[in-house]
Amino acid sequence: MGKAVNSSNSSSGLMGWIDARLPVTKAYKEHLSEYYAPNNFNFWYFFGSLSLLVLVNQLLTGVWLTMHYKPDAEQAFGLVEYIMRDVPWGWLIRYLHTTGASAFFIVIYMHMFRGLMYGSYKKPRELVWLLGMFIYLALMAEAFMGYVLPWGNMSFWGAKVITQLFGVIPYIGDGLLEWIRGDYNISDATLNRFFALHVVALPIVLLLLVVLHILALHTVGSNNPDGIEIKKNKDENGIPKDGIPFHPYYTVKDIFGVGIFLLLFMFIVFVKPDMGGLFLEHDNFNIADPGSTPEHIKPVWYFTPFFAILKVVPNPLWGMIAMFSAIIMLFVLPWLDRSEVKSIRYRLLPFKIALFSFVFSFIALGYLGMIGWGDTEKLVARILTGVYFAYFAFLFFYSKNEKHKPIPERLTH
Repeated sequence: MGKAVNSSNSSSGLMGWIDARLPVTKAYKEHLSEYYAPNNFNFWYFFGSLSLLVLVNQLLTGVWLTMHYKPDAEQAFGLVEYIMRDVPWGWLIRYLHTTGASAFFIVIYMHMFRGLMYGSYKKPRELVWLLGMFIYLALMAEAFMGYVLPWGNMSFWGAKVITQLFGVIPYIGDGLLEWIRGDYNISDATLNRFFALHVVALPIVLLLLVVLHILALHTVGSNNPDGIEIKKNKDENGIPKDGIPFHPYYTVKDIFGVGIFLLLFMFIVFVKPDMGGLFLEHDNFNIADPGSTPEHIKPVWYFTPFFAILKVVPNPLWGMIAMFSAIIMLFVLPWLDRSEVKSIRYRLLPFKIALFSFVFSFIALGYLGMIGWGDTEKLVARILTGVYFAYFAFLFFYSKNEKHKPIPERLTH
């Protein structure tokens, strides 16, 4: 009876009433205070929490911006100017949103690079990686739709060029293109569709994918710089010997990372929000004009690696196939890498050269996608495209019988 009374007392009060109907305390323990993460996380593990921070920033600033915006081809550009000039603190909210879009891709790319280095896509985290890649796809769609909404000249022509890709698909291309645009050309109907997707549909999809990504991660446990499964070494209480509770240890560490990030983020917002045309393109400060084509039609920097792959293929259909294949290859990465070792720490020089060649090709393609095209640039871009795809082929054949350094049984510090 005494034990029953103690149990009742421990779950009494408001929190007990809530827990009986919604397991808040249980969720807190499972995902924070009793979720044991490896004790050797380093710098690269800041970017997961920073991704959540930027997502919250985009949602909050996006909601505020919609209060003063209307998806109307006649008014959209003027309303953005109204937000910037006449709405109290409107300029700040918009710059938080536009800078946040680029910051989102920066932290996501760093987060993905960490996964490539430490093998976070390998068993048992294949589903975690796949959900992360779906988040990446949804984020690209969300960013593209949002890029069109200011209705500047680069927004208009960028949307025209990108949507035109679907028109080259045999048999269904013309109908698909008209369905995407809602018209025969980029128009008011297109703006309305993209606004609905950007503000309602895609944020819901993103939030759902993020929740599933975190749940899948906490089911199998976090990876670490050594690529060793800490669940294989537990004490008599079933607690990983090399694990520490995520809260308070990593929540405090993440708060430090958030502080450094916000210093850099706010410096850009207040000092250089356009980043010299990188975050906010100068052509987009002019209203959309179907009769005035920008000198170089190109997407925002975070799309330019794939845009460069598209441009180096002469045939539009095969260019689109190459561009989408570059993304699909990332999805199948868990099954291409057949090595038993996860972390780059214990892989030999050939893998390291291949990985950093892949990363260099991606960055260089991004740069080439931002500048004008000449014969030399096109040749270099073709070579870099070959390097990009060669990484996946190399990984598939090399990893099967890959030799590696001895892997320790416990985490190193």
